[in-house]
Amino acid sequence: MESGSRSNSQLRKAVCHSGPEKGQVRSPSVIVIGGGIAGVAAARALHDASFQVILLEARERLGGRIYTNYSFGFPVDLGASWLHGVCKENPLAPLIGKLGLPLYRTSEDNSVLYDHDLESYALFDMEGKQVPQELVTKVGQVFEAVLEEADKIRDEYTEDMTITRAFSIIFERRPELKMDGLAHKVLQWYLCRMEGWFAADANTISLKCWDQEELLPGGHGLMVRGYLPVINTLAKGLDIRLGHRVSKVVRRYNEIKVTVENGTTFVADAAIVAVPLGVLKANTIEFEPKLPDWKESAISDLGVGVENKIILHFEQVFWPNVEFLGVVAETTYECSYFLNLHKATGHSVLVYMPAGQLAEDIEKLSDEAAANFAFTQLKKILPDASDPINFLVSRWGTDVDTLGSYSYDIVGKPHDLYEKLRIPIDNIFFAGEATSTSFPGSVHGAFATGVMAAEDCRMRVLERYGELNIFQPVLAEEPVSVPLLISRL
Repeated sequence: MESGSRSNSQLRKAVCHSGPEKGQVRSPSVIVIGGGIAGVAAARALHDASFQVILLEARERLGGRIYTNYSFGFPVDLGASWLHGVCKENPLAPLIGKLGLPLYRTSEDNSVLYDHDLESYALFDMEGKQVPQELVTKVGQVFEAVLEEADKIRDEYTEDMTITRAFSIIFERRPELKMDGLAHKVLQWYLCRMEGWFAADANTISLKCWDQEELLPGGHGLMVRGYLPVINTLAKGLDIRLGHRVSKVVRRYNEIKVTVENGTTFVADAAIVAVPLGVLKANTIEFEPKLPDWKESAISDLGVGVENKIILHFEQVFWPNVEFLGVVAETTYECSYFLNLHKATGHSVLVYMPAGQLAEDIEKLSDEAAANFAFTQLKKILPDASDPINFLVSRWGTDVDTLGSYSYDIVGKPHDLYEKLRIPIDNIFFAGEATSTSFPGSVHGAFATGVMAAEDCRMRVLERYGELNIFQPVLAEEPVSVPLLISRL
């Protein structure tokens, strides 16, 4: 990986040519904008297909919303941490298997809350009293019944509505599903976990589209050693320029000119835009000519939510040996949950995971105040909790290079917006989790869109150059199947 110290004149020799010299055949060139897994996957695929590729990343690190931090002396993920679909059908499985990266399975197929099974929770009320497991299971079954009723509501109504409104209709029709007292608080906690899946509040999530994404089989696995080894493997040998925040993309029929904040300009045959949806929404990248109205509408009409992590590192474990600790309350905003990393990694770490409005409000606090808030929530259920020895805080909603955690369907907007966001504009291609119709919000979805954009780009550029023998199809080799290392079978 290059450090970015080469001069712009040197870069132009590599990427921008007025034409090949006599007797020489130059390789087609592509600029990839964004160093998350979609951008790195696209750059990797094109590099391996003999294209000249430069990847421009605004941060001083690769990975984007994959951010494995080692400051505790061991890896913890401040961003993406699960493989959703622990199976050979997952496009990331071959790479994870070949790297020998272990997974800790946190759910089997069809878990009511997707990434964790019902029996893996320990829920507490605000007074620190644990909710009986029988009640947790009973309310979980009620929650499943409510979701089934929501499906009926969707079929009956032509107009879309929020999940919150749908639940109100359901409780009016079937009052036996409406719970009170402690059971009501547990139901609110389940809804809070659902909001965490979308990184958005129930009063903004679309009833029509909330379950339109595909769930691969095999349940969900936590990346025990973090996701960074995947990024580093894909990035090996690529020409990567860190600290290069793109400000303008000029599109011509046979040329793309990309300008970064310091005024440096890069020129290539095509570009792949793999920045987060939040960045596109903020219009921090100027497109000339401007993007078509239908593309701008797709950007505007897709939702982007916020979920953060406040990671608390303790001297020793003092909590129950379960995967999730939860605080039940009257409203989803008051509910809390902590992921117990000790079960998966052996480290004494709890991860507080606020989403939606709560996550946005916490981002207004300092890191220390945010950590104190999370610890206060923990003390409500475990009064004898010892103080953390260290903490980390993510801020995906206000991070200028993300401006949100991941995409979701908002009320009244069609699910095909993901596909519209993916569709190329001449020689500009788009990738990222928000361009995945089947797997939005997931690492494997983002990875797959990067590979797809690379292949689309390769074919488009070769239309200009013609078929040359030196080019091979992207990812031409059959991946070697290596079994995934999974615990908790």
